[in-house]
Amino acid sequence: MSAISNQLSERLSTISVSSTVKVSSEAGRLKREGVDVVDFGAGEPDFPTPDNIKRAAVAALDANFTKYTDTSGIVDLKKAICERHAKDYGTSYTPAECVVTVGGKHVIFELTQVLLNPGDECIIPVPFWVTYQDVVNYAGAKCVFVQSDEQAGFAISAAAIEKAMTPKTKLILINSPSNPSGNVLGREEFERICKLAKSRGVLIMTDECYCRFVYGSEPYSAAAFEGMKETVIVAGSLSKTYAMTGWRIGFGLAPKAVIDGIVKLQSHMTSNPTSIAQKAAVEALNGPQEAVGEMLAEYARRREYIVNRVRQIPGVTCQEPMGAFYIYPNFGQAMKNLGIESTLELATQLLTKAHVALVPGEAFGTDSHVRISYATSMHEIERGLQRIDDFVQGKLSPKP
Repeated sequence: MSAISNQLSERLSTISVSSTVKVSSEAGRLKREGVDVVDFGAGEPDFPTPDNIKRAAVAALDANFTKYTDTSGIVDLKKAICERHAKDYGTSYTPAECVVTVGGKHVIFELTQVLLNPGDECIIPVPFWVTYQDVVNYAGAKCVFVQSDEQAGFAISAAAIEKAMTPKTKLILINSPSNPSGNVLGREEFERICKLAKSRGVLIMTDECYCRFVYGSEPYSAAAFEGMKETVIVAGSLSKTYAMTGWRIGFGLAPKAVIDGIVKLQSHMTSNPTSIAQKAAVEALNGPQEAVGEMLAEYARRREYIVNRVRQIPGVTCQEPMGAFYIYPNFGQAMKNLGIESTLELATQLLTKAHVALVPGEAFGTDSHVRISYATSMHEIERGLQRIDDFVQGKLSPKP
């Protein structure tokens, strides 16, 4: 260990490098070496950013809109976020209750740092997105994990959350549609969770990153439930909805005191989100929305194929996701058949032997699952699943 390693802050040890980032990095390395990798690891749309959004960014450049903006984001964008959220979900936020951030991950980090004190407890349903655990730990708070019901599509209940609550519970973190499981929390159950939280003086952070991508039901926001505006805090993003992952625009909707806290923190972190990306985001929210529906229709087509195909692989079961663009199949029996002890080992061997990149379940709090993204072409989905099937059936060596 180098001498400088001993100088790093202790709080850095509370977090790890994102598992999804590590998978993407390793897959990218193999691709650069000329390996034909099928990449199911990426959590981003394979669609291009719609042209009207790109043109708005070009127009911002031509107008020399390249200076600092307000720390919390430009007024036009905060207004557009509030209006779009009101139109889509029936909420009633004002620009003073909105902050623009450098992506959805940024607002989640800031919210946990603003809301949580050392010793507080944050309830997180399992499986969970990899970042939740690390940002809560970084705040000095304690993660309290609540197991979901896999046979019910990884559903979480108010009753299960209530059992996990203590006097130290400060925050409940709900991601619906869920990354990685694709679970969509039923409106009535989510409302029960909100009422429970309000009765205990506990806050709820609803991560709505995938909120527009649901199958067979209408999208909704818990922030629209009657009497919940002081209890429910929204973490949102344009990354998935508008295929704008690289533009890095997220947002928070919350009581003004929470927003003010985020702005204070953000003023020392980023100064402001990128100016031209903000102008592009205004167009994304105010402009035509047809591209969102087109992406959803294509995801639905892929979802039907990938679920049916994965269920044909021996020793693998798969719940049907009701939102987002992931499946979270259970490889428990297949792993036993192959003598593989962990999904990390499974993912490593699939990458090195079958040249398929996916994310191991350990990253999301489970030990028998992997996350497979279907935000890629049908051609790649077909090729990748055939490779996984061949691997599981022993047509590819399961050991190095």
